[in-house]
Amino acid sequence: MMKKHIEHTAQLLEELSKELQRLNLWQEQKPSPLELSSSAPFCCDTLTFEQWLQFIFIDKISEMINQGKRLPTKIALTPMAEVSFKHLSAQGESLLVIIKKIDETLTAQGE
Repeated sequence: MMKKHIEHTAQLLEELSKELQRLNLWQEQKPSPLELSSSAPFCCDTLTFEQWLQFIFIDKISEMINQGKRLPTKIALTPMAEVSFKHLSAQGESLLVIIKKIDETLTAQGE
């Protein structure tokens, strides 16, 4: 069962990456090490939420999957995503669906 959750999470990370790119929220240039090292939740004082997803969340969870590490089981990205992507209105619906599925998948693996 655990392997299924891991594979599904990896697939969702790929979908998230593609959706961020489709919405032109993907960034080619990596933020500075200082911006990436913020201790604020979601690095909200140095990064946009889409930057945090791309450069911290996707990278970190992918690395954990590749190294066979245990994935987080208490996660709630959806509330932050709803606020951060409000400006996208209907265009952002599929992005929010993917993020909600990530929350649900990671939470379910801990049950």
